[in-house]
Amino acid sequence: MDFEFIRAYMPLYAEAAGMTLRISFLGILLSAAIGLLCSLVKIFKIPVLKSIVNGYIEVSRNTPLLIQLFFLYFGLPKIGVVLSSESCAVTGLAFLGGSYMAEAFRTGIEQVPVIQSESGLSLGLTKGQVFRYIILPQAVTTSVPVFCANIIFLIKETSVFSAVALADLMFVAKDLIGIYYKTDEALLMLVAAYLIILLPISLFCSWIERRVRYAEFGN
Repeated sequence: MDFEFIRAYMPLYAEAAGMTLRISFLGILLSAAIGLLCSLVKIFKIPVLKSIVNGYIEVSRNTPLLIQLFFLYFGLPKIGVVLSSESCAVTGLAFLGGSYMAEAFRTGIEQVPVIQSESGLSLGLTKGQVFRYIILPQAVTTSVPVFCANIIFLIKETSVFSAVALADLMFVAKDLIGIYYKTDEALLMLVAAYLIILLPISLFCSWIERRVRYAEFGN
């Protein structure tokens, strides 16, 4: 094991980790917004839009992220739409994550007892206020374990972004292996980088889940 090599290229991994975190944050934020919108369409059974959302969820969940990225990066330029590597990564992650977040929101909303809505309406709240102040907070807290699992899943999916020439962690590892043939060292730093990113998030999610259960919001 060449520890001098590890010391020399550790800053390169730190920079790539920053790129991975930035794209993950944007992609997860967008996927949450898409998921909430799609879940509302499904819950309220909006005509036409419900069919579109169902089709989107099926396509998104049943195609690999790598194929989606290839479509964005290599397919769209054929019709005149050119996206940067980073834009493709964020868009692809949001497209994939939106479908998973939609199901998480939908499940959480459906678990809120109907009597909660009826009680809110009987107190004079509008349907919008009932949803915003009564249903949504309970749905989110109930779905915390699913949201946390989706977040970790989406961050791990960023490992395929190197396929669209994005200088993420996997790209750096493959580049160093190809140039210096330092496979053990490059992979060790790759594993360590993902652990440094994901382990704190996993521990934080576990803490949040315990807090939610303690507050008797979750299951």
